[in-house]
Amino acid sequence: MRTSRLEAFSDGVLAIIITIMVLELKPPSGHQLSDLVHTSGVGLLTYLLSFVYVGIYWNNHHHMFHLVRTIRGSVLWANLGLLFFLSLFPFTTVWVEESHFARTPVVVYGLNLLAAGVAYVILQTVIIRQQGPDSPLHEAVGNDLKGKISTAGNVLGVLSALLIPHIGATVAMVCYACVAVFWVVPDRRVDRVVQQHEV
Repeated sequence: MRTSRLEAFSDGVLAIIITIMVLELKPPSGHQLSDLVHTSGVGLLTYLLSFVYVGIYWNNHHHMFHLVRTIRGSVLWANLGLLFFLSLFPFTTVWVEESHFARTPVVVYGLNLLAAGVAYVILQTVIIRQQGPDSPLHEAVGNDLKGKISTAGNVLGVLSALLIPHIGATVAMVCYACVAVFWVVPDRRVDRVVQQHEV
């Protein structure tokens, strides 16, 4: 089957996830900039981080399916697995915000990021297995060093929150943010292969 319905459904789910997250933001209780910082400052920061992560997944998902022509049922299920973990972002984001970066919510948030990353790798792997070792996606992914580094960064964040007293949660959020920045730069591997196959 073609990929158009899967892509349209995924785009819709990601748009809803972003909408839910922004609706969770609390408006300031007053009319001064200080009111914005005190009432919504933490929420804006956590929303921004989660928004960037959703944007990264949307971007990479979009690029990946440029290299996929047809899919089978297992790809649909793997894609649903990814969307499931992404759909938990509003919940874990709000928990981090309302707890003001308490250790347990920060750990759960990191585990959510890790689970989404693993689900993306599973989706990628299922597609490559269906297309075969000579598939354009396999060529683009290669040994996926970028994916391995980002997984290590999120694991480091979770461990920091668990093991470092007092500042562990802050260190963890910095690790999660660094991974996001690492992925904000477009993945040129996929871009290069897409351009080759469009020629």
